Amino acid sequence: MWADTLLATERAHVLRLVAWGAASVLVGTALLAWLLAGRRQSALLRHFAIQTAAWGAVDLALAAIAFGSLALRDLAGATRLDRIVWLNIGLDAGYVLVGLTLAITGWRLGRRLGLVGAGIGVIVQGAALALLDLVLAVHISR
Repeated sequence: MWADTLLATERAHVLRLVAWGAASVLVGTALLAWLLAGRRQSALLRHFAIQTAAWGAVDLALAAIAFGSLALRDLAGATRLDRIVWLNIGLDAGYVLVGLTLAITGWRLGRRLGLVGAGIGVIVQGAALALLDLVLAVHISR
């Protein structure tokens, strides 16, 4: 893969991360506003919305940092990027497992729906980030 093609691929990945982060912040905030405006009481939805908005904000911050550091890469830089992407995929799988643990623990400890909602939020974010990173890994390996 040529350096300019890799740069374009990496830039597209960062833009997908921005889109996901912005959508997460928007959905999480809208869900919290809907709960507050209607004076609805749902611990599951509230904690899911908090996780969604918080992860979206972190995604946007990381994308801003990554966008500022985009540059042409040589072979060593491309290899480092590939290794970092695969490390991130492993971390993303870990996020999914942590979310699953939270959700199961919340359910088994007396239906603590706030913990279940937070766990589901972490699962969704981890799975989405894994998908985004897998797309980048596939493009790098070409």
